[in-house]
Amino acid sequence: MEILGNFAVFEGGDGSGTSTQLALLKDKFAARRRKPPPFFPTAEPAEGPIGRIIRSALKNNPVLQPDTLARLFAADRGEHLYASDGIVERCKRGELVICDRYVLSSLVYQGIECGEDLPRSLNSAFPAPELLLFFDIDPQIAQERLHSRPSLEIYEHLEFQKKVRKHYHALLGEYRDAGVRVEIIDAAQSVEKAAAEVWSYVSQMPILR
Repeated sequence: MEILGNFAVFEGGDGSGTSTQLALLKDKFAARRRKPPPFFPTAEPAEGPIGRIIRSALKNNPVLQPDTLARLFAADRGEHLYASDGIVERCKRGELVICDRYVLSSLVYQGIECGEDLPRSLNSAFPAPELLLFFDIDPQIAQERLHSRPSLEIYEHLEFQKKVRKHYHALLGEYRDAGVRVEIIDAAQSVEKAAAEVWSYVSQMPILR
């Protein structure tokens, strides 16, 4: 597994707070007095045309087959990584890139829906992050957070999220064994405590030393 330096990923089930923590980290970088390296926060699905199709499909409009969605996620990821000013180019020129969701999300979510072979095959050539933060939370607690949303996406249901958490835990060891630094965040704690924990791990990345 190739590891891409200067690249970190936030992973976790729906309602685990990855998007909130990435936004807080962006604010922290903006407020730092010490000149940091350029910081590029991003997310998957990405903002391009394939990502827009995926975001609509997650709302069941259009309704797509699980294997179609798996292929779309991989295609979106390829563009996200290798397009001009994409993740790989930014990391190699000395930027810190942190992405909310990446390959592991596909192995978990699409692995549940269409079996592990297809998502593994589609994502096998993509580089791994230097640091992976997994935001762990009881799906029941996460589900309570999701109730404030006006509508739920296709995966944002309790029974599915129970499977998601189980699959994440089953796969984290593969990343550790491949040399990725994996850290687990207690996502049920306060936003402030989680943010402090996130920073304690991100600040140890070589680019920030």
